[in-house]
Amino acid sequence: MQQANLWMALGGLAIALSLVSCSQNQPLSQKVDKTYKLVSVPYGKILQAPDGRTVFRYMTKKPKKTNLAANSTCCFHPLYTPSGIRVTDLAPGDHHHHRGVFLAWHTMEFREKADFSNFGPLAPTRGWNISRADFWGWGEFAPTQGRIIKNQSIKLVHADQRHAELEIKNDWVINNKVMMYEITSVLVREQNNFFVIDIEYLLTPAMDLTLNHTAFGGFCVRARNDGDSYYLNPNGKINLPDPHYSVPELNWPPAPWYDYTIKLKTGKTIGIAVLEHPKNPPSTWHNPRYVWMLNPCIVAQEPLNIKQRQNLRLAYRLVVHDGPEPTEFLPKLAKEWRQ
Repeated sequence: MQQANLWMALGGLAIALSLVSCSQNQPLSQKVDKTYKLVSVPYGKILQAPDGRTVFRYMTKKPKKTNLAANSTCCFHPLYTPSGIRVTDLAPGDHHHHRGVFLAWHTMEFREKADFSNFGPLAPTRGWNISRADFWGWGEFAPTQGRIIKNQSIKLVHADQRHAELEIKNDWVINNKVMMYEITSVLVREQNNFFVIDIEYLLTPAMDLTLNHTAFGGFCVRARNDGDSYYLNPNGKINLPDPHYSVPELNWPPAPWYDYTIKLKTGKTIGIAVLEHPKNPPSTWHNPRYVWMLNPCIVAQEPLNIKQRQNLRLAYRLVVHDGPEPTEFLPKLAKEWRQ
């Protein structure tokens, strides 16, 4: 009887020790699942890496107090390097309409057939209503008033410890009428201590659209400018003259990628590269040193026409880095992206 009680006591002790061990080393079912997360913050949502670092904020609303001159805000800002240093700028003093990483054009024409049914027998048989728009925010070649890109939703489609996939829906609106629908897919990962961000835009105009011939516009990365900076592509540092906003022929030549690197006044070096996708319409690059931006422009050689309800797809890969430009890594990522 005493022996039985002894075994019962030992068994109880083993169970107790097992419970203590389990409380110290949480069972798999109770462990915190560390994945990428999308968190609501003022004026948008931030994407957090599994360890809590912020990759970027996607801005959906214009701050109440801001220097931003553009009506539209929808952009990635701030965008951070893996060490947590901001690489983008918002409404800088030289160009108050620039905003982080964004997509817009400053001269667009939407066309739809005019309705003359109420004009009687003398009505014209043909005609078009043309709506011109500047969603970039410059206002030199098309109206900005009543032109705004409105965010409809942003959601995390998939997330785990290695990747995050987002879907963003925006409407391009003129005077409360939707002129174009945008669905943007974003794939984020950290690789070799860089943030690699793939962005694919699916644009569907509600009527015939022309993106007019101009030196700049479209996908743009507006970087910070508080330090010594330079540009390079696969051929090395760029020694070409600066592009000019009124002369498309001065844009820099096509290349698989261009990188912008800056040595900050703090002594830290950071940078960002934009990688082109071969299925995009042909681009030349509007990267003036005095504006500190990366802009592969798809209308620098000729205008682009998109029929009503047809899709325009544009895809770009961002490589955000701490330290000097990753010249050994970029060609590998560019080859992978282009394949």
